[in-house]
Amino acid sequence: MKVIGLTGGIASGKSTVSMLLRNKGAAIIDADEISREILRPGKPAWKAVIDCFGRGILCDNENIDRKKLGSIVFSDSAELEKLNRITHPAIMEEIKKRLDYYRKKREKIVVIDAALLLELGLNSMVDEVWLVAVDEKTQLKRLLARERGMSYKDAMNRIKAQMPLEEKVKMADKIIDNSGNIEETGRKIDELWRDIIRQC
Repeated sequence: MKVIGLTGGIASGKSTVSMLLRNKGAAIIDADEISREILRPGKPAWKAVIDCFGRGILCDNENIDRKKLGSIVFSDSAELEKLNRITHPAIMEEIKKRLDYYRKKREKIVVIDAALLLELGLNSMVDEVWLVAVDEKTQLKRLLARERGMSYKDAMNRIKAQMPLEEKVKMADKIIDNSGNIEETGRKIDELWRDIIRQC
């Protein structure tokens, strides 16, 4: 089984690349989806987050309001660290479970789609790191377009809370420049997919 770690900064287009790889037949382990699952009402991580940040971050249906929580943690690195200490171990555990599942199923190619792949040290669990890269100006423009109502300051806080692109580049095996259109990105994915299939 070949395991690819797919990462990239917020609004870099990582989800688009993940979708293209899924369409090729890759099994996807989506860390963002897992982070939502572990924070469902009643789950241990949900309880721990409420204990830490208070019930003011809850919606009427008891779900955590991710925007409210985000405005707290992305403006204060100490608060972000508190959240990470709660959520990261649970996310890591679930990723390992899913990797084991796909190994037993004898999947050929599995992609761990995780914005914090390098920060979490998940690169030690993969064969290759693929980085989706865009410049900060493009990243900011896309983030503000995607998150209607988000302020420039909040958007920059989210971008700056992640590892700088130049640091990620040093740790990546393949760079996917996603500053162009989806057709250009698609051609790059076709090329990378052909290479990875030959290795299986």
